[in-house]
Amino acid sequence: MGMRPRGPLHRRVWRPDLAYAVGLIATDGNLSSSGCHICLVSCDVGQLRTFARILDIATHMAKHPGGHTKKGVFHITFGDRLFHNWLMGIGLTPRKTHTIGALAVPNEYFRDFLRGHLDGDGSITAYVDRYCTKMKPKYVYQRLYVRFLSASRPHVEWLRERITSLLGVDGYLIVEERGIGRTTLHRLHFAKKDAIKLLRWMYYSPDVPCLARKRAIAEPFLTGAVRDFRHPPGFEVRETRECYQMAAG
Repeated sequence: MGMRPRGPLHRRVWRPDLAYAVGLIATDGNLSSSGCHICLVSCDVGQLRTFARILDIATHMAKHPGGHTKKGVFHITFGDRLFHNWLMGIGLTPRKTHTIGALAVPNEYFRDFLRGHLDGDGSITAYVDRYCTKMKPKYVYQRLYVRFLSASRPHVEWLRERITSLLGVDGYLIVEERGIGRTTLHRLHFAKKDAIKLLRWMYYSPDVPCLARKRAIAEPFLTGAVRDFRHPPGFEVRETRECYQMAAG
């Protein structure tokens, strides 16, 4: 008789931190076809450490072949057949890049899962738009975008449906055709007011696990009235008879 598979039970009981780790696996992770090993790849060592802490992984991270950053890319690989089976049960599969669809994530933990998804294959962009100041100096606006990315359209459509159902905001889909032989990408975008609402929903506590550099971009938008974000902080327009004068307080 062979040995029975083992693995910590807390890896298979939904909680906020686990949902975040599942979001990372859904984007930057890989399930082996052998039915035992799980791997997470990242260029951010802190993210891998957070992942290891959540899942109580003792395995050391190692340098990952390939990558497009000067810092290099790293991975953590560990074996847990029961956790592997649990992940398969919620909808994840080996070689999931183009085939991933809906996942069985409970509503209660979806925002934690989504934050992991954002840290894996998403982005937060904030900048000051001065494109139209030649027409009027007061045309200076604060822009904010939150994006989720996948090579699987069914997965992105599922994300959109769940976010709309749970939060009442509706992003828009953009399909990026990248030419013959290259993977088509599907991007789910949220802008300004919807983006602020989404960020406040995901970053609901200062101590939730997250990628620090992305939270730093979101931080200025996590408090205050949404209407105050029409213009960048400190922006003021004074209209005189001669011209518009822009002042930064």
